[in-house]
Amino acid sequence: MSPNLSNSKKKITNELKFQEVKQKLREYKKFVKDNFNFVGENFAYEARSLHYNKNKYKDKHKGIYGRASLTDVKELKEEGIETEMLPWIEDNEN
Repeated sequence: MSPNLSNSKKKITNELKFQEVKQKLREYKKFVKDNFNFVGENFAYEARSLHYNKNKYKDKHKGIYGRASLTDVKELKEEGIETEMLPWIEDNEN
């Protein structure tokens, strides 16, 4: 097999893997949107409210999602508040 053909196969394989990862991220995003309450830029505040005031949300078993800085996420974890960061693909991305 020529080196050019081998490189072409690698590029195609990498592109397919990249598309698979993007599709999986879209699936995660849909799951989060369908099963969690969006709190926007107030994520750190709402996470603390939920953690310290268990009666704040009617559905205590439903989590929240939103935006937070790396500093906020670190502080939440230090307080024992479980958080996860997920890459978020915008709907208009290919």
